Amino acid sequence: MRRNRKTGTALPKKRALSAGKQTVSAMGLLIFLPVAAFFLSVTVGRYGIPPRQLLQILFGKLLGLTPIWPNTVEKVLFNVRLPRIFCGMMVGAALSGSGAAYQGIFKNPMVSPDILGASAGAGFGAALAILNNFSILGIEATAFLFGIAAVALTYFLSNSIGRNMNAVLVLVLTGMVVQSLFSAFTSVIKYEADPNNKLPEITFWLMGGLSSSTQKQVLMMLVPFVAGMIPLFLYRWQINLLSFGEEEAEALGVDTGKVRAILILASTLLTSASIAVSGMIGWVGLIIPHLARLIVGPNYKTLLPASALMGATFLLLVDDIARTVLTTEIPLGILTAIIGAPFFLYLLYRGRSAWE
Repeated sequence: MRRNRKTGTALPKKRALSAGKQTVSAMGLLIFLPVAAFFLSVTVGRYGIPPRQLLQILFGKLLGLTPIWPNTVEKVLFNVRLPRIFCGMMVGAALSGSGAAYQGIFKNPMVSPDILGASAGAGFGAALAILNNFSILGIEATAFLFGIAAVALTYFLSNSIGRNMNAVLVLVLTGMVVQSLFSAFTSVIKYEADPNNKLPEITFWLMGGLSSSTQKQVLMMLVPFVAGMIPLFLYRWQINLLSFGEEEAEALGVDTGKVRAILILASTLLTSASIAVSGMIGWVGLIIPHLARLIVGPNYKTLLPASALMGATFLLLVDDIARTVLTTEIPLGILTAIIGAPFFLYLLYRGRSAWE
């Protein structure tokens, strides 16, 4: 017998079928949303590309037709617009997917992807690279490596300290310590940086954005994105069991230590790669899983893909606002905070029973 998505109580057969149909309908709509957001994002901007001209270019390239469109439009589309859109969709999906996974692992809906220090570590790595005049690719690689290093340090310390203790609690507390430590290191670098040159560059990077997205960045993001998403999707059944509790999951035959390590590694890859490409973008990994939970329920069979689809759509639309609403581009981290904070309060009010 099917159970209520929110309360876990048994549902009559007809109601269970109705709930299942609603979930399927919701997933169908969620699959359509990023596609619609993609075509909207391609056409809007300071250099607008009409839908008819967009289709003309895309079909012309696919069919090998002689170009009848301006060369400038083609360069804007393939060198600027599409790389930015693909990066934005992957970053949004990665942050939302990893946020949903962390919330299940730690049985806490207030958890976000930076809980174990990945964001702080990546921020420190980027600040260090900027201070030492690294190239764009060097900055991204350093941020990615330090993000992974911060989570590895958290995991190592928690395993060393937390013997015969609550593993999840020790892991979260250790993550808070490592996060504060790397944030302090970043502050030291900002204090030592040239206030007329390096400090503004570090500060702007930390606020997040997709303005520097290129085709190389799309390829760089694609590898950790695929490597991180595949384990999350394969192990999303075990996330359901982990969310019941340590003892319950082990009683059902789940190797909780192994599964948690795999999920944390996959989520860290996604989070670190996202920060390396886009800088510090908050709230996406916190509010989107909540919204997805209200739409499709807490079952990670549908919650994880729903979170990824909604995250890709959300960040893409926010980036459209960031690059069109003012004459100068607004950093994404500012916009996601302005939109995310009140929206999160609204979700808490509307869905307060969804995680009871």
